[in-house]
Amino acid sequence: MKISATGKTDKGARRGNNEDAFIIMPGGKCAAVADGMGGAAAGEVASRIFVDAVREIFSPAYPKNREDVSALVREAFKTGNERILSSARQNPAYNSMGCTADLIAFGDDRYILGHVGDSRTYLFREGELRQLTKDHSLVQRQVEAGLITPRQARSHSMKNVILRALGIDLSLSLDIIRGPVLPADIFLLCSDGLSDMVEDQEISAILASSGTIEEKAALLVASALQAGGRDNITVVLCQSHSRGL
Repeated sequence: MKISATGKTDKGARRGNNEDAFIIMPGGKCAAVADGMGGAAAGEVASRIFVDAVREIFSPAYPKNREDVSALVREAFKTGNERILSSARQNPAYNSMGCTADLIAFGDDRYILGHVGDSRTYLFREGELRQLTKDHSLVQRQVEAGLITPRQARSHSMKNVILRALGIDLSLSLDIIRGPVLPADIFLLCSDGLSDMVEDQEISAILASSGTIEEKAALLVASALQAGGRDNITVVLCQSHSRGL
């Protein structure tokens, strides 16, 4: 498969700065979204440290073997986590900073996805939208326990309590998700500034619409802003194409 990719970020309607960051490596072989936590400039620093780690780890010659690609995904999270912790130790102003992150890499017509926190990755395939990741959050745990509904979780007062993130502990618990890539698949990586503001049905309708992935990314961000834009908004779209196209 060939991969085309695009990304767009916006600070939103209520935030003074943008603590999100994203990266798309040349050829769309790898892409990531990070959502900073910690307030002031600290969250912004943490998310930038992670995407810089992704750039460094994936910059040499891209491996063809999927197991080697998987190892790079793990190494990017490990390196990013260690550097965020180190930076926080060296600078008291960065104390308690961290970030959530999703990183997708492609190899052998398969995807390998690393995930921690409440940033999300969706797969839009044959007209259906599916969330590939599971939020590492208190409200998600309550949903799974049957204490609240998914709709209640969207506006819950404890929505921002994250159970896993980079920069919290040296031992990072990481979800790795794998699967096949089919022609015309669209992978959506996003911060919760999109998923908290725009319903899945609207996301699906935008991804199903005609137009380029650049236009779809812009529409997704515009929809989050129109819904209130309470947080930073970041969107990355990766679309697969058969080699002959």
